[in-house]
Amino acid sequence: MNKVAVIGAGQMGSGIAQTIARHGMEVMLSDVDLAVAEKAREKIGAALARMISRGKIEAGVAESALARITPVASYEPMADADLIIEAATEKEAVKRAIFAEAGKVLRGDAILASNTSSIPITRMAQASPDPARFIGLHFFNPVPVMGLIEVIPGLATSDDTVARVRQFAKRLNKEVVEAQDEPGFVVNRILLPMINEAVFVLGQGTADVADIDKGCRIGLNHPMGPLELADFVGLDTCLDIIMVLYNTTGDSKYRPAPLLVKYVEAGWLGRKSGRGFYDYSGQEPVPTR
Repeated sequence: MNKVAVIGAGQMGSGIAQTIARHGMEVMLSDVDLAVAEKAREKIGAALARMISRGKIEAGVAESALARITPVASYEPMADADLIIEAATEKEAVKRAIFAEAGKVLRGDAILASNTSSIPITRMAQASPDPARFIGLHFFNPVPVMGLIEVIPGLATSDDTVARVRQFAKRLNKEVVEAQDEPGFVVNRILLPMINEAVFVLGQGTADVADIDKGCRIGLNHPMGPLELADFVGLDTCLDIIMVLYNTTGDSKYRPAPLLVKYVEAGWLGRKSGRGFYDYSGQEPVPTR
């Protein structure tokens, strides 16, 4: 693959675009309007500049990578793409609308992929022009750092499509976990119930934020505690994923913790809003409970 389009210029989409461009491919980056995509490209440039200052990348390599990223205002330029990756919010209706529009310009031999972290691929493939060329490609945040991609074929995804996206992942120097098309796939099927249970433990007063996270960091040898990780992911995204698990399986073990719902309703979404289970207004995060 030589040319890739990324739809969605938020944290995930920008990270995907940066990683692809860093590995020698041309990238078209789009969002709701051109200004958003252009701003995302500026942020990618700033991220690359920080990498230069830390000696993690040479200036010429960073400049070449940034030059390969082109903000676009519509779907039409994506007709040249070998792969179109949707990286929008974890809302199925939004994703389906994107697939319908992207499908109108999808080249006859190109692949359409979703960066969903939980929504069933077979179900969403109904909104694509060719389910055989539709697949899940779940990147992990921050994309330039994390070394994993989950590859999720739908029921109708062809073997050729799977092989091509595996080769794409290899070109990005990512390891692949291939998951069956079950809600949450592998990583989030395990991770989100843990985060949700940590919020139950907090809400029930078993321990406070600091001790819950310390217990998991030290006792489970995790690099981040579950509440700190939830803030990093975004509490709204965590709630979206746990609701997909709950609604798709009908299993009460995925019932969202009431405190998680309340925090999202309050707009306390974690790092991106400045407050979640930690307060990020000062120099260092401070537990809020």
